[in-house]
Amino acid sequence: MGDNLRFLKDGFQDLARLVRAQADLLEAVAEGQHTPERVAEVRALAEELELDYLEDEIPRAIDQSTDGAGRVARIVRAMKELSHPESRARAPADLNRALETTVTISRNEWKYVAEVQLDLAPDLPAVTCLINELQQAFLNMMVNAAHALQDAGKGDGDLGHITLRTREDGEDVLIEIEDDGCGMNDEVQARCFDPFYTTKEVGRGTGQGLALVHAVVVEQHGGRIDVRSAPGEGTTFSLWIPVATVHEAVA
Repeated sequence: MGDNLRFLKDGFQDLARLVRAQADLLEAVAEGQHTPERVAEVRALAEELELDYLEDEIPRAIDQSTDGAGRVARIVRAMKELSHPESRARAPADLNRALETTVTISRNEWKYVAEVQLDLAPDLPAVTCLINELQQAFLNMMVNAAHALQDAGKGDGDLGHITLRTREDGEDVLIEIEDDGCGMNDEVQARCFDPFYTTKEVGRGTGQGLALVHAVVVEQHGGRIDVRSAPGEGTTFSLWIPVATVHEAVA
């Protein structure tokens, strides 16, 4: 956005020079004092300022800046939702919106390695839950998926995919988070929710991300989790969250 605004400032100054020169020429024409030389000067100025280039690039810069401003607004709204002070209050919440917020917040983690697709059921019922805890769990899973794609060598024009799906499943809401990253073998799958267990290098993983997901989904909300994965074939996490939870939040 900053680069585009600086370009627009310079482009405006160039266009203002050309408009002033054309206005002077029109005045000279009205007074019968124009000469071929003055016409040639205005034409030369238009060529010097690369008018055709400005006509193409200024609208593009405006569109990019408008898109950037909208993205900033969405990130700010998402951060406000994620950090709402009433995080311990169990209340009906829209999990589709929570997932959309998570995608926005986690963009810096996945934007260079993945395309994110949302397949969210439009008729999903509200879930009585601790929404901030669930959003933190979703965020951990998005980061985990992005890291799996990085480990699979995705990026630099060869983007992987992260797909988020929701649907009603009996008395639960089913959430699926799927990636086509490096996948996990049976041993890693068996331990992936264990506290402090990680296959990542020091400084990149603490072993707490999926352990928190398990605590939030299973212990706090009485839900369940299933994982399907194979090395080189990606991973799908399925989370079932009861629509009406009866478990007390873990202190």
